[in-house]
Amino acid sequence: MKIQNKTLLITGGTGSFGHAVLNRFLHTNHFSEIRIFSRDEKKQDDMRNQLNNDKLKFYIGDVRDYNSLERAMRGVDYVFHAAALKQVPSCEFFPLEATKTNVFGTQNVIDAAGINKVKKVICLSTDKAAYPINAMGISKALMEKVAVAASRNLSETTVCLTRYGNVMASRGSVIPLFLKQIKDNKPITITDPNMTRFLMSLDEAVELVLFAFENGNPGDLFVNKAPAGTIGDLAQALKELCNADNEVKIIGTRHGEKLYETLCTREEMVKAEDMGDFYRIPADNRDLNYAQYFSEGEEDVSLIEDYHSHNTEQQGVEGMKKLLSTLPLIRKEVFGEDVAQMPG
Repeated sequence: MKIQNKTLLITGGTGSFGHAVLNRFLHTNHFSEIRIFSRDEKKQDDMRNQLNNDKLKFYIGDVRDYNSLERAMRGVDYVFHAAALKQVPSCEFFPLEATKTNVFGTQNVIDAAGINKVKKVICLSTDKAAYPINAMGISKALMEKVAVAASRNLSETTVCLTRYGNVMASRGSVIPLFLKQIKDNKPITITDPNMTRFLMSLDEAVELVLFAFENGNPGDLFVNKAPAGTIGDLAQALKELCNADNEVKIIGTRHGEKLYETLCTREEMVKAEDMGDFYRIPADNRDLNYAQYFSEGEEDVSLIEDYHSHNTEQQGVEGMKKLLSTLPLIRKEVFGEDVAQMPG
């Protein structure tokens, strides 16, 4: 990155992604100040004490509250917008809360950034936003639409997006759950062993955001090409790494879960630009001339397949073991190494 001594604000900055960004930038000269914006004063205090770095500034606030965002964004050059409600079951039971945070919260972030002439905002989305069937995915899909729409009307602030799959061992994900069940000598609870998910590390999530940061035009959506695997193979890989023989218990699909996740819809793949390890999906910048939407269709959409976790590279048990062995959580909890873990 060519930037130096700028100010970065991370919404939801005390989460897994925020810790990974700080691990990357706290001891470089890219940013002279990094602001952590979040609701949880306990997590902020823990981070403050753990990192003890003068570059870090902490702002208590909620993305639902525009005024708290606007104050925190004064003098900011760049924003990574990671704050979200992202647990599928809780969003399913409280869809309005998901909408308030993921949709209206994102609009507040973009509005505050525009008023303060922030140079670039990167909004973090999820594979569940492609062909969404649950409240979390629907709210994130609408978040993407809000960001793309806003990007057309801002002259001094560039808004672009990243969309990625499951981050391995992040807060609320299945790997820490399986690991705890193994250690407690309890059955490993699997929803559907044939369910596939994209697999990426926190470092890869940060790489995707940085790629968007350096290459994003207004309204661009960036996706990284990620491997995938089945939940059954994941459980087996963890069992083998832990030398465990726990029973595997099939509990059935939870509210709002898919058999596989999609990172790029076929409609997006028609216009996707292959950038090596990433796809760039430019914004649809047609205006409100409805004839363009309903009379002039894409002839080749039906010939394109969407990019999903069933048709990408599959890892299998051995591939899963290699991926898992790189995670700080596994290296510490399974191999006993003294490594720093990202708090959830």
